[in-house]
Amino acid sequence: MVSVDQPSSVLEPAMVARAHRAVEPLHSHMYFAPEHDEKLGALGLKPGRMSYFAGRAAPMGAVGAGVVTATFYNFSPSLVAHMIPRAWSLASPEHILAARLDIARSSLTRLLGAEAAGSAEVAELAELLREACAVLTPEGRALYAGHADLPWPEEPLLALWHGATLLREHRGDGHIAVLLHAGLTGLEALVTHTATGRGFTEPAARATRGWKEDEWAAACAALADRGLLDDAGLTDDGTSLRAHIETQTDALSADPWLLLGPERTARVVELGKGLSRRLVASGAFGAGIFAGS
Repeated sequence: MVSVDQPSSVLEPAMVARAHRAVEPLHSHMYFAPEHDEKLGALGLKPGRMSYFAGRAAPMGAVGAGVVTATFYNFSPSLVAHMIPRAWSLASPEHILAARLDIARSSLTRLLGAEAAGSAEVAELAELLREACAVLTPEGRALYAGHADLPWPEEPLLALWHGATLLREHRGDGHIAVLLHAGLTGLEALVTHTATGRGFTEPAARATRGWKEDEWAAACAALADRGLLDDAGLTDDGTSLRAHIETQTDALSADPWLLLGPERTARVVELGKGLSRRLVASGAFGAGIFAGS
């Protein structure tokens, strides 16, 4: 395991973040795809947050709202409790998991195009991600562990999606550990990330995560008291803290790329960026959701 204080010299430190950014959209596009609400809605789930919570949590089984709040981290607990555990009375985790594979296949095929979805590049990237995931371990990473218990799909397009999912959830669990060590609540983490100008826009963050205006304002005030935020945005200390969080998150998620080594990690970046750009060009992520979109 790579130390969080000492990034490996085998890879350029920036390569870990590049690999994450190249691959992650191959998973996360699903939550913005019309197929997501359509197919989960056919099971009886409500569109939007209920489908999202149930879909992403289903690998852990029919867990309660507390587990979802803990593992998803930056969502309002009241929003989660409004959807979970009621979702499990409408659709079983097993049916939801089967639907998720259908969603991944349909959305990726539509956004990439049938030819690209069945290409040698997709198969190559799927194999690289499967090898990269072999080094991942579940200790302290509950959401990843649930996904890791699922079998690998044989279909290359779905194996690609599954590999991207495992890497994303493993990194996310590590990111939460770093945020906790930095003393940031889920809401404070969301506010500071939004303030970097590289994540959700503030309206999108508040709408999708379920935070009320007074809750958001209280978090901003608490961050200001710590010297991390002011009326202009992140202070120098706030910017430094966010940079430190990203550096430590990269260190905690470096093992898959250390396993592949510099050349094959560079190939992951090349293939992943090419496919992810196709997703974006096809409208996978709507306007106004992310800063700069």
